[in-house]
Amino acid sequence: MAKQEDVFKKVISHAKEYGFIFPSSEIYDGLSAVYDYGQNGAELKNNLKQYWWKAMVQLNENIVGLDSAILMHPTIWKASGHVDAFNDPLIDNKDSKKRFRADVLVEDFCAKLEDKAQKEIDKAAKRFGDAFDKNEFETTNTRVVEYRARQKTILERLAKSLTEENLADVKSLIEELEIADPDTGSKNWTDVRQFNLMFGTKLGASADSATDLYLRPETAQGIFVNFANVQKTSRHKLPFGIAQIGKAFRNEIVARQFIFRMREFEQMEMQYFVPPGTELEFYEAWKEKRMNWHLALGLGEENYKFHDHEKLAHYANAAADIEFKFPFGFKELEGIHSRTDFDLSAHEKHSGRKLQYFDPERNENYVPYVVETSIGLDRLFLAVFSTSLKEEVLEDGTERTVLSLPPALAPVKAAILPLMKKDGMPELAEKIFNDLKYDFNIIMEDKDSIGKRYRRQDAIGTPFCITIDQDSVQDFTVTIRDRDTMKQERVPMENLRKIIDEKVSFRSLLRKV
Repeated sequence: MAKQEDVFKKVISHAKEYGFIFPSSEIYDGLSAVYDYGQNGAELKNNLKQYWWKAMVQLNENIVGLDSAILMHPTIWKASGHVDAFNDPLIDNKDSKKRFRADVLVEDFCAKLEDKAQKEIDKAAKRFGDAFDKNEFETTNTRVVEYRARQKTILERLAKSLTEENLADVKSLIEELEIADPDTGSKNWTDVRQFNLMFGTKLGASADSATDLYLRPETAQGIFVNFANVQKTSRHKLPFGIAQIGKAFRNEIVARQFIFRMREFEQMEMQYFVPPGTELEFYEAWKEKRMNWHLALGLGEENYKFHDHEKLAHYANAAADIEFKFPFGFKELEGIHSRTDFDLSAHEKHSGRKLQYFDPERNENYVPYVVETSIGLDRLFLAVFSTSLKEEVLEDGTERTVLSLPPALAPVKAAILPLMKKDGMPELAEKIFNDLKYDFNIIMEDKDSIGKRYRRQDAIGTPFCITIDQDSVQDFTVTIRDRDTMKQERVPMENLRKIIDEKVSFRSLLRKV
């Protein structure tokens, strides 16, 4: 655990030191669980958006984009169930005075059981080598079976208690499992109670006439209320999807783990509208598609797993999470949900407007069913950033810190480094910069030794460094250095665009999806 905490601290420190993420309002001592993205963070974040948007919208002829407003009619949130049911079960520790999500305490307990099971599996794999049969071991080893059976029993009970809103049993479960405050070890708990997560605001010129509104807690409802508009104007037949990237706001009382859980965050969601009765088929298909999208990033297949929900939301008939191995363990990265026809039917009822589709093949009108994919952009940022941050020992015994981002996602694609500030080198660097800037985000840097400049670019994940020396001025060749291999090659200036493009283009990622 100490090692995981150390890794996480390095991630947070590196993110600030190299201009990726800053605490919001830091000169005023910050604002809890709110962060700003710096110059490099904004570039990486935008590249992640592009990767998602291109894979979701550009590569699918039956998926279109939308950008709905943050402020929406208040009845929308009544229809969607957020006013009545958008709650988290919270529990306080009487001794430490700290507040926790009760369900997360239990889930973290179960995660420890899974860690114990995994240790047994890893030991056996090491012992038996190539002869190891993982599936057989998982189903026959007594300890692994017991750990996972206990985990299943606990999660099923938690799901049942939350579904029935039996908060007393949730507290009883925490006490029976002897779960302690992770910081102090105290087991002195209050009762569990529900807390609504929506931020309220007002619309109007005066307090007397102002309308009560909410900052949207999710982006999905903006898609649902625009279903008819988009379908009619795009003329798409079912199945088709509507994708959106946008800000959402939740008054998280227990916001922690850096940008993993924040009060202001961004979602990338796609709602896929399908005929009733076909939703589970599309649900399974989208689970596979979304996992392939993640694996194309090359962060390691072992860092992903599916988690099927024991407790389904009020709108769902199937739900699963893609979990990622963050520095603090496996946690939800993306959700795939079969939402049935709940949302469109609810908005039809509350608005009095028809939100139906005429199916020419079935010759009937019906309310479509929906399969949703929803990923937190900030969580994706953290997954990519934390996994890419590495410390390497080189052949000469020295060390370097490198952010080995997928090249298409790197904030800066190439750094142009004139060896000296004289003899025509700065002018040639400027010429190369002006030639390449229309195609790539590049920078010029002439401070410090070339070695220090290389290390600085490694630390922000720049795939290429282009060094201009005295020979460059004479023969128009430059030295290009690869971030990952650190190999240097002498190439003609005229080849730079092609060399860089082959490695950093989104094509290289999208072809793997």
